[in-house]
Amino acid sequence: MSLTRFLRSYSAIIAILIVLVMTVLDVTVVNVAIPVLAREFGISDSLSVWIVTIYELVITMLLLPLSSLGDKYSYRRTFLIGVVVFTLSSALCAASSNFTWILAARALQGIGAACVMSVNIALTRLIYPKEILGRGLALNSMVIASATAAGPTIAGALLSVASWHWLFLINVPFGIAAYFVGRRFLPANPVAKSLKGYDWVSALENAAMFGLLFLALGGYKAPADLPRTALMLALSAAIGFVYFRRERRRSEPMLPVDLFRIRLYSLSIATSVSSFIAQMLAMVSMPFILMNSYGFSAITTGLLMTPWPVATMICSPLAARFVERHNAGATAAAGMGLFAVGLLSLIFIPSASVTELDIAWRMALCGIGYGIFQTPNNIVMVSSTPIHRSGGAGGMQSTARLVGQTLGATLVTIIFALSAGTTATMVHRCLSLAIVFALAAGLFSLSRKPVPRR
Repeated sequence: MSLTRFLRSYSAIIAILIVLVMTVLDVTVVNVAIPVLAREFGISDSLSVWIVTIYELVITMLLLPLSSLGDKYSYRRTFLIGVVVFTLSSALCAASSNFTWILAARALQGIGAACVMSVNIALTRLIYPKEILGRGLALNSMVIASATAAGPTIAGALLSVASWHWLFLINVPFGIAAYFVGRRFLPANPVAKSLKGYDWVSALENAAMFGLLFLALGGYKAPADLPRTALMLALSAAIGFVYFRRERRRSEPMLPVDLFRIRLYSLSIATSVSSFIAQMLAMVSMPFILMNSYGFSAITTGLLMTPWPVATMICSPLAARFVERHNAGATAAAGMGLFAVGLLSLIFIPSASVTELDIAWRMALCGIGYGIFQTPNNIVMVSSTPIHRSGGAGGMQSTARLVGQTLGATLVTIIFALSAGTTATMVHRCLSLAIVFALAAGLFSLSRKPVPRR
């Protein structure tokens, strides 16, 4: 590789990573700032949660339509439009004077983030040579894990020295830098001459199906919510049925049913959903037992959760190098096995005298297992699809992550709402169910045939 091409490639990678950090940090820092924003706008805690929910909901509804737009229009242009929208909406969030304003600005941020997330994997695939694609995917995973781990600390530091507005304003200079670097160095892909063939009906069906699904799951808090939840799930299923039948007739569908015919890809999607359900079952439930049963403070609980993403961040690039010469499916299955062992060790913590070290090494073990699993699974998922369908494949990969995370968090809510017993008992039930999903992910991964190598 020539020096010029080397510098162009790394500049393009930097642009992608900057925006990934921005979009991931935006979730974690706003989570920390929710109580501050509730006081600022004079709203209840339950209503303030929508400042986070609207962002994630819009992303989920638009990922597949925008990835299809990238396939047809341009990954590069979709990414750059997303950067512009995200940066401008960050400034609008900082300028918000009431709840309605910030809610609208957060929805606009979700559109920008969806543009970026829908095509970042496709762009990564264009930048990296096939033989080291795993390293690029591992770098993405490592950066996301780092941003997730650092988010609460960054939010706390900013709020201690400045107003909440800076949680959003900090995105502006980084967004401007990412736009100009990306405009100069991101690779182009062959594009259609017009959007005449874009399926707007499927885009609306996709948004309605996922929107109703996630509103139903996110709105379930108690048994009294069951009728409303059931109605929304039924509507989502009905729209999904029509949507699926429509997509089956298309040569390059928005919902990538054509890719689901590739056994390796469909198994990888099932593996991904199962693994994210397991991850969220553990990560959402563990703070309850740490604070309510073991008596750790909120600050200590946050620190004790940190070894998980840090261990994932360290192990992801190592796993990427390992699978360049070894079976990615078997490696991912081994990672899920180790992850299940870590979850089991959390169940059997000696409750009589729990120390910080007892928690930290077990959380790190979960993170190591997940880091060994994540990158090999992503490599198999991306490598098993045609290059011209990279947008759809990447969009579905991100959708699988969001579906798994939402289902995992919803299962925690259901277990807590319907179960009787102590906090420790309910958390142990969540961890036991997480082990079931982790083992299922491992079995799905083992059933995949090795990816042929050149």
